[in-house]
Amino acid sequence: MNCVVKLTQQMRTEDLRYLQLLERLREGQCNFEDYELLLTRVVGESSVSLREPPWNQAPMLVFRNEIGTQLNHRSAIHNAVEVGTNLMVCVAQDFCKGKPVEEPALPKKLLQLSDSKTEHLQGLLPLVPGMPVIITQNIAIELGLINGMNGIFRQLVYDLDSVSTDSLSKTFPVNTQYVHKPIYALIKISKSKIEWNLEKLQPKLIPISIMEQTFQRRALPLVSAYSITTHKSQGQTLNKVVIDLKLSKDTDDIATIYAPLSRVKRLSDLIIWRHFDYKVLQIKPSKSQVAEIQRLDKLYMETQKRFSE
Repeated sequence: MNCVVKLTQQMRTEDLRYLQLLERLREGQCNFEDYELLLTRVVGESSVSLREPPWNQAPMLVFRNEIGTQLNHRSAIHNAVEVGTNLMVCVAQDFCKGKPVEEPALPKKLLQLSDSKTEHLQGLLPLVPGMPVIITQNIAIELGLINGMNGIFRQLVYDLDSVSTDSLSKTFPVNTQYVHKPIYALIKISKSKIEWNLEKLQPKLIPISIMEQTFQRRALPLVSAYSITTHKSQGQTLNKVVIDLKLSKDTDDIATIYAPLSRVKRLSDLIIWRHFDYKVLQIKPSKSQVAEIQRLDKLYMETQKRFSE
């Protein structure tokens, strides 16, 4: 890379005071007034409630994929109860050398693996009509069906003979229906670039079919989006979000704090679900991060000179 363009204007954040806080945060220079400002958004300190709209529908950002999966499963179970339907769980099909895994104990163990180890194809995907989902694979880039795209699950099309109530996980209720051969899911994707309506489908309703990865797993390329990781949220602008700023002791990366705080346009668009330590706002960029910024700045100056001639 020998050409760099530097964006000098923050286009997402509309709240000036909050923008100044974020600028200090990037340098690890937040002051106590910044800390006190963020404390006004902590659940219990502010007037908002997680049980009321819009916060009961806002995604929660978490640092670890495993925690996000647990929260998504619990939210799907709760949502199924709320709408009065049995939970439906899509079961991935795992293969070894092109053949289904036959070792009796192995299939269940494979289904419990984190999707970060299975090329982002979940072993057990709970689905409830109306729930938020995220596409996890690039399906059709030119149509906007890309990794990270948000949508709303509407309906599952599947082989009727593949449904079973035999439990595959203690996480889900006993009346859960396990679908072993899903065909495709109908997802409403508002930001899709498809300009025509598919036959017999409502506008923006897109069929997302099962995919197969080199891990030798066939599954729907979807995950629940009640909760998403901070890594997955990068590049997104969220209308409302619930975040957690309480870090584990071994975490000292400034991005883990900056990413969740910078996903919204205004401070009023986020709430923090528990108290956090002031020192997390003073994490400094690492030496490697500083070196990379300096390298890019140098390339930016050279690019300006090259194209000004």
